[in-house]
Amino acid sequence: MCKCNNKFRDDKLHHECGVLGIYGVEDAAGLAYYGLHALQHRGQQGCGIVTVGPSGEFHRVKGDGLVSEVFNEQKMEKLPGRMAIGHVRYSADGEQDVLNAQPLVSRYIKGPLAVATNGTLTNYHELKRQLEQEGAIFQTTNESEIIMHLLARARMETGRVETGLAKIMKTQLRGAYALVMMSPQKLIACRDPKGMKPLCMGKIENSYVFASETCALDTVRAEFVRELDPGEIVIVDVNGVRT
Repeated sequence: MCKCNNKFRDDKLHHECGVLGIYGVEDAAGLAYYGLHALQHRGQQGCGIVTVGPSGEFHRVKGDGLVSEVFNEQKMEKLPGRMAIGHVRYSADGEQDVLNAQPLVSRYIKGPLAVATNGTLTNYHELKRQLEQEGAIFQTTNESEIIMHLLARARMETGRVETGLAKIMKTQLRGAYALVMMSPQKLIACRDPKGMKPLCMGKIENSYVFASETCALDTVRAEFVRELDPGEIVIVDVNGVRT
C-alpha cells in the first residue's frame, strides 16, 4: 500500500509507486516491461503487468522484487494483447506481501476490471471500515482494492466505468492519487482533483501511453502529448480518446 505514514523513517528517497498504461500496441506487455524499467526508481519492492487478450480475457503476472527479477521470457509469453497496465511498488508501511503487488484484478457482475494506483487516500481507514460493515472482504491493504469496491457499487448505478469513477472521485475519494485501469474494451487514466500525483500522456502513432513520468514515454519512444489536468479522466477505446 502506498501510504505516507512512515515515509520519513529513513534517509532514502522514495517516490512511492509508479503506474503505466498502454493502449493499441502490438505486444503491449513488452512495451510495458521497458516502461516499468524506466519507472523502477519509484518503487523497488514489487511490480506487475496485466494485459487484455484477444478475446477480452485478462492475463496477469506480478510479484515481489525488481522488474528484471519478476519477469522473464516465459512469463512475458503469458501476457498477450494490445492493451496493458503496469505498476512498480514501494510500500511505506513495510508490507511486502505479494498480494499487495499491483495491478489488482477484480471480477463482478459488470465484468473484469484491473486497476493500478499511485497515491494515498487520506480517508482510507474510514472507507475500509464502512465497506467492511457493509460486508466487503479484503485481500490486500492497498488503495486500489478500496477503489475497486467503491467503483463496483458506483458502476451499478451509473452504468459505465468512467461515470462511476467520476462519481466516487467527487464524493468519496480524498487524497493524492493517479491511477490507470482497464476493462476488456477500454483504458482509463485519471489524476486526483488537486493534481498532487503526476500522470502524463504520450502517443505512438495511433496508440496511447500513460505514465507517472515522461522517462517511461522516452523509453518506449512515445511522443509526449501533455500532462493530465487535475481531476481529469481520460478514456481510450475503439472510438478514440475522450476526456
